[in-house]
Amino acid sequence: MRAGEPRRPGLDEVVAIVRAASAVVASVYGRDFAVHAKADDSPVTEADERAEALIVPALRALAPGVPVVAEEMAARGEMDAIDGGAAARFWLVDPLDGTKEFIARNGEFTVNVALVEQGAPVLGVVAAPALGRVYAGVAGQGAWVEDDAGRRAIAVRAPPDEGATVVASRSHADVAALEAFLAGKRVARRVDAGSSLKLCLLAAGQADLYPRLGRTMEWDIAAGHAVLAAAGGSVCTLDGQPLRYGKPGFQNPHFVARGGA
Repeated sequence: MRAGEPRRPGLDEVVAIVRAASAVVASVYGRDFAVHAKADDSPVTEADERAEALIVPALRALAPGVPVVAEEMAARGEMDAIDGGAAARFWLVDPLDGTKEFIARNGEFTVNVALVEQGAPVLGVVAAPALGRVYAGVAGQGAWVEDDAGRRAIAVRAPPDEGATVVASRSHADVAALEAFLAGKRVARRVDAGSSLKLCLLAAGQADLYPRLGRTMEWDIAAGHAVLAAAGGSVCTLDGQPLRYGKPGFQNPHFVARGGA
């Protein structure tokens, strides 16, 4: 945070907003719901729309003047303008990441909120309503997970001698590209997972590598990236540069998320 900028919102304040949105998502998940197609043919449900309708005004009240970029707002062409591009402070919101997992009722969907400063995600909260789990982290302050067992700190691990555990997208994996990327690397096992839970598995020291060789948007991964970075990990483009936020169109290049060295 640069001198003269407003105070960064507190993590617990953001966690409270995400928990409230998670309760809305869970209420829809527990009953029948309709599925509609957006202009890009991706699915959207009542849960996406109601969660975003809760999160966006809550963030605006928490941090007046900080722009909000949220998935469903973007789909309608209604997102806030970001002054200064990647140098700005703004929120990235995915009210329901893993809508396909939500529709499939496999529990692997999340509610994601991240704060970006100067192109980097510095605060993130990822809630998994069906799993009863919340991950959170702040740059320079560490990361934690909270579930039925309580709250505990998390951190990345060094890859085991037997090889890395690699996580891949359950619904969007390009198997051929992934196999080519992993060729010659020591891999012990592969795990499929939905939504930003993949980044959180790395942050919690339960996996080591997540290559994403397909299309993602900034709101898909910013919160998980913030948690992973706070836990000691990284997300970089394929040429090794840190993944940045506030890009025109908010679309990410291919990237690789890593836990420990």
